[in-house]
Amino acid sequence: MGFKVGQKVVYPNHGIGTIEQIEQKQIGATSLPFYTLRLAATNSVVLVPVANANEVGLRSPITSAECEMLLRHLADDFTNAASDWKDRFKEFSDKMRTGDIFEVADVLKHLSYLSRLKPLSFREQRMLERSRYLVISELAAVCRQAECNVEPRVEQALTRACSRHERHPARARVVGATAGH
Repeated sequence: MGFKVGQKVVYPNHGIGTIEQIEQKQIGATSLPFYTLRLAATNSVVLVPVANANEVGLRSPITSAECEMLLRHLADDFTNAASDWKDRFKEFSDKMRTGDIFEVADVLKHLSYLSRLKPLSFREQRMLERSRYLVISELAAVCRQAECNVEPRVEQALTRACSRHERHPARARVVGATAGH
């Protein structure tokens, strides 16, 4: 999949960016095309080799139809994550690295729920903030709305998911317990 100059893309774990140019860079004796990507969050520039764009997970943002799917996904019940924080952190880190916004939404949902039960570790708190930013910023960009308009909808969906989860804790424990067998 080739991207064009001016196109919005998602760079995994960093969020929305814009392709500013496609330029040739000399690497040793070889000249390779690179996407020059400006990240919205930090205004920093990232060079991504065109040949490695799929490998690093560079992708188009979700469609406007997928926005509602993502909000519904955020509101859905979920199974418990690993109880050991190291296992949970690894699982969540792997999901964040995929660049798939639905996987990132799963991390957001789980960490939001856990944060309502107890204080998160510093690393999990940072991951919660990062996942919240990635979900809200992509929804805002795709829906062409300000993040401050999208944020309450995301919070509403998370509140629904957490209360659904609390109503079915036995089922969630059983599902979580059988997953490892």
